[in-house]
Amino acid sequence: MSCIVIIPTYNEKENVEAIIRAALAQSDEFHVLIVDDGSPDGTAQIVRDLQSGEFSGRLHLLERKGKLGLGTAYIAGFKWGLERDYEYFFEMDADFSHNPVDLPRLLAKCRDEGADVAVGSRYCSGGKVVNWPLDRIIL
Repeated sequence: MSCIVIIPTYNEKENVEAIIRAALAQSDEFHVLIVDDGSPDGTAQIVRDLQSGEFSGRLHLLERKGKLGLGTAYIAGFKWGLERDYEYFFEMDADFSHNPVDLPRLLAKCRDEGADVAVGSRYCSGGKVVNWPLDRIIL
C-alpha cells in the first residue's frame, strides 16, 4: 500500500521541517510530497536537506517556478502521485491547520472500512478552528 501526503508550500521555512516530521512520524506507510511554488525564503532547500538524510525515499519535492496557487499545487501533487502509483492521497497545509495525527484515522476509514473518501473537517462534530478571524470562519 502506498500513501502520499501532499503539502503545498510558499515561504514556509518556519514550518516545513516540523510538518514533515509530524506527518512521517504517523506511520512508515506515509510518504510526503512538498509542492513548493518557488519560495524565496529557502523552503525547498530545507526539504532537499531532509531528503538526503533520514527521510530519503519517503520525502519528495516538486519545485514549481513562481507562485502558481494552492489549487494548482494540489492538482500537480495528485498528478505526481498518480504517475508513481500511489493508492491513497492526503492533502495538508504546511501551517498545521490540519493535524497530522489524523492521518492514520483517515487512512483506516478508507483502507479498513471501505470508504471511498474520508474528509477531516474543522466544521463537523469534534472539529475546531483556532486563532482564525471571524470573517475567515464565515467564508
